[in-house]
Amino acid sequence: MTDPIEREGDVWIARASGTRWRVVCGLEVHAQLRTVTKLFCGCPVEFGAPPNSRTCPVCTGQPGTLPVMNEEALALGVRAALAVGADVAPWSKFDRKNYFYCDIPKNYQISQFDRPYCTGGGIDLPSGRRIRLHRIHLEEDAGKAIHDRGTTTLVDLNRAGTPLIESVTEADVTTPEEAFEYLTALKEILTYAGVSNADMEKGELRCDVNVSVHPEGEGWRTKVEVKNLNSFRNVAAALEHEIVRQIAAYESGDEARFPVQETRLWDADKLVTRSMRSKEAADDYRYFAEPDLPPVTVDEAFLERERALLPELPAARRARYQRELGLSEYDAGVLTADRGVADFFEATARLSGRPKDAANWIANEVLRALGDDEFAATTVDELPVRPHDLSELIALVTGGTIHTKAGRQVIREMLATGEPAGEVVARLGLEQVEDEGQLEAWCRDALVGKDAIAEDVRAGKDKALGALIGPVMQASGGKANPQKVREILKRLILEG
Repeated sequence: MTDPIEREGDVWIARASGTRWRVVCGLEVHAQLRTVTKLFCGCPVEFGAPPNSRTCPVCTGQPGTLPVMNEEALALGVRAALAVGADVAPWSKFDRKNYFYCDIPKNYQISQFDRPYCTGGGIDLPSGRRIRLHRIHLEEDAGKAIHDRGTTTLVDLNRAGTPLIESVTEADVTTPEEAFEYLTALKEILTYAGVSNADMEKGELRCDVNVSVHPEGEGWRTKVEVKNLNSFRNVAAALEHEIVRQIAAYESGDEARFPVQETRLWDADKLVTRSMRSKEAADDYRYFAEPDLPPVTVDEAFLERERALLPELPAARRARYQRELGLSEYDAGVLTADRGVADFFEATARLSGRPKDAANWIANEVLRALGDDEFAATTVDELPVRPHDLSELIALVTGGTIHTKAGRQVIREMLATGEPAGEVVARLGLEQVEDEGQLEAWCRDALVGKDAIAEDVRAGKDKALGALIGPVMQASGGKANPQKVREILKRLILEG
């Protein structure tokens, strides 16, 4: 059966009516700032601590307590704003966002409403599109409510008061792929700048999607918010589903099915969204200025201090790797996806003087180890192999001491034991055989009974040598220098 809704680029087409539908989408992303303590108290920010063990009278909302601003949170927030080219306000303020829920002990959240610390900016995607930012504001996180205990709800307030920045895009996203691209780019920027670890599994990066559809050439229609999106792939999948759901609802002609302004949850198991609650408007939160906190002021000296701490960001690094080091777009993208990996690559390339070889070894061997349970490492910094170790291995391979296949064996041993490359080569006896007499003896043995192959080589078909090189390598235990073997085989054939 043909799908009643098909897609052409960023347009969805209802087959029955022929109507061309456009998507309007904006993203709200909460990123946990990389601070030691919470936003308004001295409680440590610590993932996985025993429930309700990282709390105090301030973050649990006890009467008579007063919040005190964490200046490091402001500094990181400003750094994030500078990294996306946004404007930082010299004066902003905090507000109370009032609502009642079990994970918000004060019955209000300290956030920023009409005077956020940052506006504007944007991110250029690899596809060429630019997603503009409307604003970024500082706020405290709520606690965590656990509802999967039958009729009992458990509340853990360890997270309550954790510092967040919420970045809100303009409604510039038009496809699920753009949403995925934007989130990937934003995460790269935040981690490079040291603003956030952005670990979605720990709740350090959370995304809500606001989406509506309308016929091409007509005005915007009702938007729907989708929550509970714990991965970039879930964001893309939920957006795809919600676009189709809304179009199908309008195409039905049944006004009772038309989208309403509401918040929906994404069910990752059933791959559907389902209604959670009607969407609140700003008036529902009864915002008013936080009376216990002074306004936030940022002077030019503060801005310059944070600007000086910004590293070269991933997009600029990718461009430089291609322009100056001759890497492909793909390799540059792989190496810059994580700042630690990019730093590891640059050090290896500098020490070895061979950036392309460094890129190949890191992409094909080092990064593979990060996904291997054998090495129990999740970041490149946790591996025992450092840039000077890898540059030594590269020198052994390019200098002909060992061949590439043996080099792959060596790097696995280095990753497992932490031994230097030279010691592994010596211990395993992997040095290439360079002795001309021994190589010629193996080559003569390989030529026995291979007259047809020899005739092909004499006829100029050098590819036929491959059938002879294999047996020589096998006879040598993989230690023969393949290039010298090729040269000797060809000489023996042409002389014979």
